[in-house]
Amino acid sequence: MRELLAKLTGIPSACGHEYDVIRYLRDRLMDKADAWEIDGLGNLIVRKDGGQPGPVLMMSAHSDEVGFIVKKIENNGLIRFEKIGGNDDRILPIEKVIVCTQNGPIKGLIGYLSAHMRKFDKADLIRPYSQLYIDIGAEDKADAEAMGVEIGDAIVWGTQYEEFGSSRAMGHAFDDKVGCAIQAKLIEELDWSKVKGTVYFVFSVQEEVGLRGARTASHNVVADVALSIDTTAASDTFESMMDQMVCLGKGPGIKAMDFSFISSVAVRRKLQQVAKANNIPYQLEVFTGIGTDAGELHMAHKGVPTGSVSVPSRNAHTALEVIDLQDMEYAKDLLGAFILALEDKDEFKFVK
Repeated sequence: MRELLAKLTGIPSACGHEYDVIRYLRDRLMDKADAWEIDGLGNLIVRKDGGQPGPVLMMSAHSDEVGFIVKKIENNGLIRFEKIGGNDDRILPIEKVIVCTQNGPIKGLIGYLSAHMRKFDKADLIRPYSQLYIDIGAEDKADAEAMGVEIGDAIVWGTQYEEFGSSRAMGHAFDDKVGCAIQAKLIEELDWSKVKGTVYFVFSVQEEVGLRGARTASHNVVADVALSIDTTAASDTFESMMDQMVCLGKGPGIKAMDFSFISSVAVRRKLQQVAKANNIPYQLEVFTGIGTDAGELHMAHKGVPTGSVSVPSRNAHTALEVIDLQDMEYAKDLLGAFILALEDKDEFKFVK
């Protein structure tokens, strides 16, 4: 699965510009699907039918990544930009980026003051992104335009996928190419003759700007139960707010609550039951600093019992996120076991 993750993170997909990764996933999965469609917003929805009747499960992982967009090309060729999604101004300077132009990708970096200028500056100043710029090596505005840069072009981090330590990986867009890789592998590897029911896998768009793709997709499918698959912020480092509740290498998180939804107790307990039965480590998660596609899935139609599985990540929404690859494998195992354990939609009723 790590090869697929490396491939997916290498395909730029800033919010609203997910076409290349959606195209790649469509081409990879279309022959393995019982049906598929790309809706008007850009969500790829892949249907897999089980060998026996049963409930309808909807799963969603978002294909977009936080990024930027070209706002203005200055006369000297430097680029002003706007943020797309939740980027932190404190970590922007001196990071590599890719500007996605109609002529292809262009390398650049977010510029900043030389250390030699520090004594003339306010030492504790954090410059807002509106005062920063991207340097693509252009001599002037005409040169930048000749390279193909236009207002509205998407910009993503320019870092590469790398593995380090015994089972760790660093790179950008793990949020949520991890979930996309898991879903793709489930479609490809699960023994669907043993599945009871139907599963709709959604590779959603524009999650990072308000769960927009999940909203559209959730009203296209009438589901009996739903799951989102995403990353979550690990709390296992030394900052003062860290509580050591979600750690790398300790298995996927099973959410009880985040700011976008409160998990169905029946779905959460089913995930826990499946994890225990299959000796899959997991961590229970309550974290109000994050939201997922589950925030829209659970409110579709007349309401859908919904849960969420997450892969812990350090440095989320930066150019170098960090995950433990074993957590990703455990998440895939848990979700596969959950699909195989489905039997009756009534087990997820609010009141039985």
